[in-house]
Amino acid sequence: MRLLPKERNVIAELVRSYFGPDARVWLFGSRVDDAARGGDIDLYIETPEAVDNLALARARFLVALQRALGERKIDVVIQTPAGPKLPIHRIARNTGVRLDL
Repeated sequence: MRLLPKERNVIAELVRSYFGPDARVWLFGSRVDDAARGGDIDLYIETPEAVDNLALARARFLVALQRALGERKIDVVIQTPAGPKLPIHRIARNTGVRLDL
């Protein structure tokens, strides 16, 4: 996994802060592959409870994350209990590495 321990901790803390204490987060995509180079940070977040104004929470999370990690390309996929179950959710969860353990 091509994230420093400090970066993993920052991501996990911000996910809990913006999406609730029981939210879980996975890193997926090219950053999971130690042999790959470059690539954006792809995050999959699951929330066990509904999030008020999900779009606003997502935007604020991304701003806080970029302030903490610096300017990087970050993609976020969020699964809420009421949201549709999409193939990307299954793929991200099955191929990703959980960061909030």
